[in-house]
Amino acid sequence: MRDKTCCFTGHRVIPKSEMSSLRKNLTSTLRSLISEGGIQYFGYGGALGFDMLCAECVLELKGEFPHVRLILVAPCADQCKGWQENEVLRYERLKAQADKVVCLAQKYYNGCMQKRNRYLVDNSSVCVCYKRKDTGGTAYTVRYAESVGVRVIAL
Repeated sequence: MRDKTCCFTGHRVIPKSEMSSLRKNLTSTLRSLISEGGIQYFGYGGALGFDMLCAECVLELKGEFPHVRLILVAPCADQCKGWQENEVLRYERLKAQADKVVCLAQKYYNGCMQKRNRYLVDNSSVCVCYKRKDTGGTAYTVRYAESVGVRVIAL
């Protein structure tokens, strides 16, 4: 299954000026991965920003590719703690539409986000990323993916 799975990593904040072109590029990349690359499963971590954008794009493509599956890999059951109400509602809507939900821990703990990111990479052959800086969780995840031989596609 790993050879048919793609994961995502990216920043929580996406400049509004980039959103339209990023969505278009992401959708095109996903369409190609499905139709030409044989990717059927898409794992996302449920974070704000790029993760949710990816989940929405995968769900949109399910109309064209009904065999595609969306998998939420949540770092912890209380991931949304401290989020604004509209963010929680968006998360819950996407979670309800996921074909599978994996929850790695009941409560948040220091390091659970990194564990989630490694889990996503370890179960994928491709990682699509939106990375604008060389520090932080996204940069760590991209370096990890590269170190274990996972193909990285940077948008």
